[in-house]
Amino acid sequence: MTERGRPGEKGGGPPRGHAGGGAKLLLSRLRALMANQAQDPKRLERVVELIASTMVADVCSIYLRAEDESLLLMATQGLRPEAVGRTRMKENEGLVGLVSSTARPLRLTDAFSHPRFSYRPETGEDPFHSFLGVPILRGGRVLGVLVVQNRTERVYDDEEAEALQTVAMVLAELVAAAADTISAGLRQTRPVELRGRTLNEGLASGRVHLYDPVVPPARLFAADAELEERRLNDALESLRNSIDAMLTRAGPVLFGESRDVLETYRLFAHDPSWENRLVEAVRTGLSAEAAVDRVRREHRARLESARDSLLRERLHDLEDLENRLLRQLAGDDGEGRIAPPGSILVASRIGPAELLEYRDAQLAGIALEEAGAGSHAAIVARAMGVPAVGALTGLVTRAEDGDLMIIDGEGGLVHVRPEAEMVSSFQARVSISEQAQVELSRLRDKPALTTDGVEVDLYINAGLSFDLDHLDTVGAKGVGLFRTEFQFMASETMPGLDEQANFYRSVIDRAGDRPVTFRTIDLGGDKIAPFMGRREREENPALGWRALRMALDHPFFFRRQLRALIRASRGKTLRLMFPMVTTVEEFEDARRLLDSEMEWAIKFGRDLPNRLQVGAMVETPSLAFSIDSLKGKADFLSIGTNDLMQFFFAADRDNARLAGRYDLLSRPALRLLQRVRQRADEAEIPITVCGEAGGRPLEALALIAIGYRKLSMQASRVAPIKLLVRSLDLSALAPRVQGMVDGGEQSIRNAMLSVATELGLKN
Repeated sequence: MTERGRPGEKGGGPPRGHAGGGAKLLLSRLRALMANQAQDPKRLERVVELIASTMVADVCSIYLRAEDESLLLMATQGLRPEAVGRTRMKENEGLVGLVSSTARPLRLTDAFSHPRFSYRPETGEDPFHSFLGVPILRGGRVLGVLVVQNRTERVYDDEEAEALQTVAMVLAELVAAAADTISAGLRQTRPVELRGRTLNEGLASGRVHLYDPVVPPARLFAADAELEERRLNDALESLRNSIDAMLTRAGPVLFGESRDVLETYRLFAHDPSWENRLVEAVRTGLSAEAAVDRVRREHRARLESARDSLLRERLHDLEDLENRLLRQLAGDDGEGRIAPPGSILVASRIGPAELLEYRDAQLAGIALEEAGAGSHAAIVARAMGVPAVGALTGLVTRAEDGDLMIIDGEGGLVHVRPEAEMVSSFQARVSISEQAQVELSRLRDKPALTTDGVEVDLYINAGLSFDLDHLDTVGAKGVGLFRTEFQFMASETMPGLDEQANFYRSVIDRAGDRPVTFRTIDLGGDKIAPFMGRREREENPALGWRALRMALDHPFFFRRQLRALIRASRGKTLRLMFPMVTTVEEFEDARRLLDSEMEWAIKFGRDLPNRLQVGAMVETPSLAFSIDSLKGKADFLSIGTNDLMQFFFAADRDNARLAGRYDLLSRPALRLLQRVRQRADEAEIPITVCGEAGGRPLEALALIAIGYRKLSMQASRVAPIKLLVRSLDLSALAPRVQGMVDGGEQSIRNAMLSVATELGLKN
């Protein structure tokens, strides 16, 4: 290894400690360059000159992504000028391709000896041995690679690598702002279609509004580094205090098993290496926001390529922290999150509380990378009444602020930057859909009565107080399922007794004389409240510690909710049901806790409901075959088809690979559901279907045909199902369906389609 040259000597390098000062000088010059970028057609050439002179490098080169995803040499100081615009590296070719594919810096004292080195004679890089390359990152996407090289086998130190990464971040904003004139590959222009899972049906189009906090170019630099460091330190202290308070409030009472996970989250926030990276970036001249954003870009790029689930969770934790810190720096006033009316909100992940902030933003739709149909984000999207699609892998890196997007909530698709033909087709579908909605609205005050005089009661599923707005709009009989856990998932801290009671009372008051069936808290599995933290990993969370199991294991917490429900229902009927009951004994245990709370209210003269009705969710096969033992104990039953079917078929409903592996319109499933209904009738227990199946036309027809007369569904499906029911002659349909259930076909879906067509049923 050759000894490094003297400070300032060509081919040598700056002394230790000079990199930070050099980066600060370079950032100052880049700031001036960005201010005049529109008038400077040679801005990239000026950038490489500045970097080479400041870092005492023999070569500085910028490779940017082209339309074909290759990396094209766009500017250089030190290589042959004629190589610019000609030298091209494939995504995973050479050292430049390696930096791009890994999204991580690469330091080499002898580049020629590296197995990934790719020699390009047209560049004239023969004399240059040492290599330092860093990715140019923006929004989790690699826009290009920034490289410096020296003749000597120079050892680039940490400060130099940090300095170049800081410059690359600023460069990312420079090249992105001038993408149209620099390289078409920087600004994504190709149409993209992504398939996900429907969270809420409907059609929407609008401009993309990215949820993640964005640092505008004007806030990249700071005039006073000391002031910025103080701002950063203050924000870090506030962040840590909020996390400490969350941990303290959560306590061991309810979620003691989660404390170690929350402690890990707190350790991330107190990690000195994370803080040091932020402070060093600020000292180079970046603003506090830009320093956080620079580190966040690196974590997000690593997240994109991470395959290990544990690593992805940890990177998610870090990104969550960095987003929280950016909001602390912004004063958490939400100013950066205001979406123009008609926008489509795009995010990798978003919590219920954050999504609720957009309730009055007049969003056109919501598109998320990580959200299943049963997630709390989906629940909020339905309550907001906007089309939404989740589970869209790679969405955030393929969409940019301002891109046109179409959401097809019926097919679970999003189209980013759609072509003109797609836009025209979409507009035609919207026109037809709007006409259909006008027709459906006329059914609001009419009963769901078949042509042969059989009435079917239609209810809505809800989880937020403003879900009750839909009761009058769609003309539902009441609320067949109110998910109480959402209040917990939307709160950073555990809701207190008064807070819960006030919320439940507002729901009852808004429903008026119509019944509301409250489901007691159903947390666990994929539904985690913020104050729970990430719990210990379960191999099968859907089958794990959740719902009534969790509630019975923490009776203090469970009894607080029961007490709040009793208090909120004074003078009215209280209907509540327990989720995921697996045995009659579990139901009896929960009922005893409820009875003890009623006795407590009587003893201390508290207000009481004038009537109490207690039910159970039939979501497990074990309870489905125990209904006879609930006679005289349960006042009503509700079938949760989502969970019941996933347990019945041993198929995770949130696993995309299994989505088409089971069907409620199969003989085994329908036989089970018919048997459950028959046993409920024999036990004289009213029964309702409150899963998603009740809102799907063919499934609703089958359920009605096998004897169900109460269906609960998302509000937007009530009118279409009512129209369907009103066009149905049940006396003709029921025998046909029964014959299918008794027949030999495994699935009756195609047969049901034929019957619906023959009978001229509208859906």
